[in-house]
Amino acid sequence: MITAFPLQWPAGWPRSAIKSAAKFGKKEDRHNDQRSWKETVDLTMADAIKRVRDVLGRMGVSRDDFVISTNLKLNLAGLPRVDQGEPIDAGVAVYWQAAGKPQTVIAIDLYYRVRDNLAAIAATLEAMRAIERHGGARLMERAFTGFTALPSAAPGSAPSCWEILDIPPGAAREAIISKFRELAKNAHPDLGGSEEAFKILCNARDEALKA
Repeated sequence: MITAFPLQWPAGWPRSAIKSAAKFGKKEDRHNDQRSWKETVDLTMADAIKRVRDVLGRMGVSRDDFVISTNLKLNLAGLPRVDQGEPIDAGVAVYWQAAGKPQTVIAIDLYYRVRDNLAAIAATLEAMRAIERHGGARLMERAFTGFTALPSAAPGSAPSCWEILDIPPGAAREAIISKFRELAKNAHPDLGGSEEAFKILCNARDEALKA
């Protein structure tokens, strides 16, 4: 069974060793006494979840037939809560199953923020839908064949200290400390992270230094 929390990364999908700080945004109306204009503002977690939900809906997938799997704790609706700091592993896997089709998954962990990875999944799905709109239904079916979900790793299985730090096993002390400091900028609770995420990062640093 696919779990929404913690993240259930699909088997066989590579992890991104390098993360990006790219931000997805949305247009909002602004106006004053003289004129009106649209301004790009930062995408919220709720916006990103809605984008995924809406594009899956346009693909004929109901709310009961998809799972957004992340390392964010869930609200009463079973979706990631929006009032949390970023986890160390901000990856996202979205599993869905259309009528008469095998379970399918797209997983992205390219960005530091869960919301950006969610938005990237929504954008990928929308681009694939464009293939169908332009008469490429068979091509789209072939494309999605590559996303058929394989049996996943056991939910809740803890990543190694090297996976958390995104460095090769046995890395030098200087590389461990440098990577820790880089990740701490996002994980520290005073900088938008959470106490839990920062504790996991510190434990990974300590474990790697002892190896």
